Amino acid sequence: MHVVVVVPTYNEAENITGVCDGIRAALPDAEVLIVDDSGPDGTADLARAAGERLGRIEVLERPVKSGLGDAYRAGLAAAVAQGAEICVQMDADRSHDPADLPALVAIVGHGADLAIGSRYVPGGITENWPAVRRWLSRWGNRYAAGVLGLAVNDATAGYRAYRAEALARMDLTTVRAEGYGFQIEMTHRLVRLGGRIVEWPITFRERTEGRSKMSRRIVVEAFGLVLRLWVQDHRGRRQRRRQGG
Repeated sequence: MHVVVVVPTYNEAENITGVCDGIRAALPDAEVLIVDDSGPDGTADLARAAGERLGRIEVLERPVKSGLGDAYRAGLAAAVAQGAEICVQMDADRSHDPADLPALVAIVGHGADLAIGSRYVPGGITENWPAVRRWLSRWGNRYAAGVLGLAVNDATAGYRAYRAEALARMDLTTVRAEGYGFQIEMTHRLVRLGGRIVEWPITFRERTEGRSKMSRRIVVEAFGLVLRLWVQDHRGRRQRRRQGG
């Protein structure tokens, strides 16, 4: 199957070469699309050099930093336009092990609409996170799943493989959230469409090079998004009742 791995980057010069090498070793036939927001550290140039050496690596360089969600929207849309049948998204900070790529791709290849590399199913592990961040992530996911009825343990996970047909049904152009909220909104939308979601246990490792993009604003946005989606669902249910559905 035609697989495209989408990797958003901003100032990931310390990591991008190793990420490209890891993807190519794990999925020799996949294409890689680096979506770079023109960080000043030369990440895009290093990605292009990796492409010359490894092949089938393209760089979509954008003029300004526009946020993680916007980078994923651009990258996933470009992958679908290129004819991808499976679109993978992964971080550039080496927190996601490329060795898990074949499993995620195979899960979608066998019928799932979305395979999530999950930290919070049996066998999933988070390494080198402080206790506060671990608690915030775990209970944030429980909050999102409980309020929205997602039946997904790791709705904020950024390591994912989508069936391209599912992405087309989800209408990426109308997904607006950024940061972790983007992952929640995408999960919520696919659940509401009746998509099949499978979680695969991964070991998530905190970055050792570069600087984390996590901020208080991203956390607050994600919590507010869950409430907005709940209100949206509630209004939808009331409208269906009025219409007799």
